[in-house]
Amino acid sequence: MQYLLFIILGLVLLILGGNWLLKAAVALSLRLRIPRIIIGMTIVSFATSAPELIVSVTAAVEGFPDLALGNVVGSNIANLGLVLGIILVMGPIDVRKSFYVTDWPVMMAASLLVFFLLYYDGQISALEGLIMIACLFLFLVFLLRFQQPAVVEDLDKAILPLPLYKAVLFLGLGGAGLWAGSELLISGAVGLAEFYRVSERIIGITVVSVGTSIPELAASVIAILKREKSISVGNLIGSNIFNLLAVLGITSLVHPIRVIDQGLLSNDIFWMLGFAFVVLPLVFFPKGLRLGWHDGIVLLVSYAAFVYLTLL
Repeated sequence: MQYLLFIILGLVLLILGGNWLLKAAVALSLRLRIPRIIIGMTIVSFATSAPELIVSVTAAVEGFPDLALGNVVGSNIANLGLVLGIILVMGPIDVRKSFYVTDWPVMMAASLLVFFLLYYDGQISALEGLIMIACLFLFLVFLLRFQQPAVVEDLDKAILPLPLYKAVLFLGLGGAGLWAGSELLISGAVGLAEFYRVSERIIGITVVSVGTSIPELAASVIAILKREKSISVGNLIGSNIFNLLAVLGITSLVHPIRVIDQGLLSNDIFWMLGFAFVVLPLVFFPKGLRLGWHDGIVLLVSYAAFVYLTLL
């Protein structure tokens, strides 16, 4: 089917484009002698969330706000239910103390902020988007001030310099890949929704959101296979924070986001809040500050239930 082919090609280009953009951004930042901690907290986070951002902005501008919202809400659900579930089945993760001191509280606060903004009037305006971006900035400043050592330890192993011509090449390829991928993905998603007579919200919350979460899944699986102990639940929680505050914030600045399909407010956003909340008790039970395979099974079963009930 033509629409399915568009979706597959779009996802491939988004994944490749995000990876190329990440390499270029880090390489250029190192050449400009920007501290690595700032690279990790800003440029790397932005690049890994670039697929969600490009898809959401493009969808909102082209008149599909439910696709923009569904992509972010669904990506946050997929990050915790699907991605975290899979990597926990592959191996346990030791959680840092910063999880319950900063990461989880900020993720819950960001989730509740989006919930109340949408429930208030069914939209996120440019002013509200600006407030969300300001909240993200304050969070990043806090991390830079109080959690610098832990982040530097992880980044030292990951960042490798690139020749200038390669950095520029990856920058161009990344931008082109993200743009072309978002266009193909949205065309395919909207076409598929019309063909099967389902809403853009359903396609966004399932197919599109899982597709834009593939980079996080691939990176996490590779790290587990390489027995990298630096992986922590804080990485995925940080991605969720960035999706909520940056992706929705920037998208609303470009074009106000309005809820059309009320299923986003009556179903999807409550699942997002539920997955965000349940990670906290899973971290402490049955063994403190550790997530194991049984926690992964709980998350995967819950995600399967979410998809099944959403598609009913």
